[in-house]
Amino acid sequence: MEQENKYVPQPVDTSEISLPEEMNQLVELLAKNVHEVWAKSRFEQGWVYGPKRSDELKTHPCLVPYEELPEVEKQYDRDTALGTLKLIKKLGFLISK
Repeated sequence: MEQENKYVPQPVDTSEISLPEEMNQLVELLAKNVHEVWAKSRFEQGWVYGPKRSDELKTHPCLVPYEELPEVEKQYDRDTALGTLKLIKKLGFLISK
């Protein structure tokens, strides 16, 4: 009999955290890097670009430069970056240039 999954994700609530407008450039730079890290890892695992994702063939349509990603994929990376920056601020750390 399969054991029931008891895991319940509990991310830190950062909904009240806002970032200054000047952080938008940092969010975009982080989002691009998130994509680059993901793509590098996929390439190292033997994945290649393909018009459709196939786990069997190891093809993925997002193995392209960040600038060529569909907007929905860019937004996914931005959300990851934004969530990370908000968590940093929530934990009391400062981000400065």
